[in-house]
Amino acid sequence: MIVGVPKESFPGERRVALVPGALPALAKASLDVLIEASAGVAAGFPDSAYAEKGARIAGSHAQLFAEADVVLQVRSPGAAGEAGRADAELLRSGQAVIGFSEPLAEPAAAQAVAERGASAFSMELIPRITRAQSMDALSSMATIAGYKAVLLAADALPRMFPMMMTAAGTITPARVFVIGAGVAGLQAIASARRLGARVEAYDVRPAVKEQVESLGANFVELPLETGEAEDAGGYAKAQDESFYRRQRETMTRVVAGSDVVITTALVPGKTAPILVTAEMVAGMAPGSVVVDLAAERGGNCELTKGDEVVVSSNGVTILGPTNLTSTVPYHASQMYAKNISTLLLHLIEDGALALDLDDEITAGTLVSHEGRVVHPRVQELLAAAAQAT
Repeated sequence: MIVGVPKESFPGERRVALVPGALPALAKASLDVLIEASAGVAAGFPDSAYAEKGARIAGSHAQLFAEADVVLQVRSPGAAGEAGRADAELLRSGQAVIGFSEPLAEPAAAQAVAERGASAFSMELIPRITRAQSMDALSSMATIAGYKAVLLAADALPRMFPMMMTAAGTITPARVFVIGAGVAGLQAIASARRLGARVEAYDVRPAVKEQVESLGANFVELPLETGEAEDAGGYAKAQDESFYRRQRETMTRVVAGSDVVITTALVPGKTAPILVTAEMVAGMAPGSVVVDLAAERGGNCELTKGDEVVVSSNGVTILGPTNLTSTVPYHASQMYAKNISTLLLHLIEDGALALDLDDEITAGTLVSHEGRVVHPRVQELLAAAAQAT
């Protein structure tokens, strides 16, 4: 069976789905790997490194899709915009594609893949269970985003992060407030602490308080009543607008006292909730920084503009990167390659795809199969869209 890895087609995407170090495990499973020429160059992996590990090099995007039985991508149709639609046209019946595909936000793309007769597996839908931890690409990428967000903040902030005792006097530590203590938030906390900042954090899920405090940060207690704070997969659940309004009111004091605010609140398949309003930004000191990791979903800060640097009227800088992991392509690709190759090997038996639809991982990640969309949540979204029209 031929496993194909194309060059990513989404503008600015520097990651690659497989790195040379992942190839021996696939060869052991009797899989042939075909890499599009220069697919890994932007991430620091030349064609020669793949060839040394036994991969063949495809001369074109079209050739790779034509020869591959399984296509591995970082951004597959649904997550690659217009370029993803072009990739979907290259898929054929019986072929499989694995990658981030945003099926809950772009269900029409899943339908387009189904109409081509291809099977699509979504890396976003890896269940959060013990035996799937090594496949959890969302957590891998969130780790990198949380780390890099702190570096962006430190670069933009007109002051240093750590406390220093100098001949000119004592420099007080920067005050960092992290909103959302999922994987990205926890990594942001850890990174800010390593740089010497004084860190506070908040999450709608009280259960994460212990994790926050174990990293040396203070957990901000907001006296708010919530319903269920997380879903069965461990992700934060969307709350109603009245809750978010009360949350913003209570959080204003903490934001005003912070030099850096890093927001990470995302709900799968939904627009990011507004947690930091323009009024809250107006209460921050000039020179303060907001890094909004939810910018790709509209942003947690009311003033965020995707991939733009916004400076408020009172001198606060708001950064809204939408593809932060792509700025650390070497390690992002290395981590992602481990995730996607582990999932691929889970789906393989005797050198061929063998789909056990009773298996939680297989069924949970399979979006399109045998000409139709099979994932229940995506089916519901398509049905709702059909009724709306």
